[in-house]
Amino acid sequence: MVILNYRSPYLQRILSTNKKKNDGTLAHIKLPNISPEIFQIILRYIYGGKISLEECDASVIFKTLDAANKLSLQELVSYSQSFLIENKKNWINENFNSVYQTSFENNSFLELQKYCTDLVSEEPDKIFKSPSFSLIPENLLISLIQNDHLLMNEVQIWEHVIDWGIAQNPELPSDFANYSKNDFKTLKNTLQHCIPFVRFYNLSSKEFMEKVLPRKKLLPKDLYDDLLKTFLSLSNPGSIPENKSKPRTARNGLKIKPEENYRTYIGEPSYPRGNVRGNVINRNNSRGGRRSRREQQKFDIEGNNAKLFPAEFNVPVVPGWLSNSPNLSQQLPQTNSREHIRDDFTSQTRQPEPWW
Repeated sequence: MVILNYRSPYLQRILSTNKKKNDGTLAHIKLPNISPEIFQIILRYIYGGKISLEECDASVIFKTLDAANKLSLQELVSYSQSFLIENKKNWINENFNSVYQTSFENNSFLELQKYCTDLVSEEPDKIFKSPSFSLIPENLLISLIQNDHLLMNEVQIWEHVIDWGIAQNPELPSDFANYSKNDFKTLKNTLQHCIPFVRFYNLSSKEFMEKVLPRKKLLPKDLYDDLLKTFLSLSNPGSIPENKSKPRTARNGLKIKPEENYRTYIGEPSYPRGNVRGNVINRNNSRGGRRSRREQQKFDIEGNNAKLFPAEFNVPVVPGWLSNSPNLSQQLPQTNSREHIRDDFTSQTRQPEPWW
């Protein structure tokens, strides 16, 4: 009892309560949410000061993490989180919804929260297209749409927020054309804490007209009035208001634009087969520690070998993404604008090898 009392603050509270009775009876501690198998692992840790998770299934480790948190064993909580993240990534991916929700149910799982947040930023479909998306609590949905690095354009986020709200009220019609005044009021009340975090000013005027205008009754009047005024002032239907809302950005710095998601626009990353030729701009050619003038260079990929040499620029390239099609000009945006070319191939101190 002394060791249990010393090692676990949770058990210490229970045992101290029993001690006050001072009637000499044994203490009966009920832990209904911890299985005997998991508690045996916990006891070995409490009495031995060591734990080995290498031979344990990921599900057992996850349950051990949860039990350690209930018993206020912070050192074991920290170790179990790290072990899961470093050694059981596949299991986390396969059980992502459960892991994600559990990690946000308690502030002790900060490391797991960060891992899940980073993962869902890059692969939002793990949550938004999950069959159990409608079951996530409101605070978890808000944390998702607050994420500055969520790799999804705003109109999709807005659609998913609406879908979640409708799922919370199964009596509502699926078609907005059939909504009564009370139906809109019900859905508006459900979404009232989520709507402030949807970045409507990141929509294009076309998206606003098609996706927000028909549902204007869901928005606070002052927000809708300002949105309407803002989008009516835009001359180009495809443009977005400037400096009205913080843009979402991928972790490499690319902005997520209306009707444009680099992952869906270009496709999954792949290595080109055969020979591919194109052109890039080299803006950071360092020679002997000095920055040279801006140069244009051509790339020539043959198998796994790449060569750079001066050439006329005509095709911008999004780094890390190459089409399998040899005709890159049909796959990538035709512009010399910096906003489509975030990073460039940067030559090293030695000169590029000439193609001849």
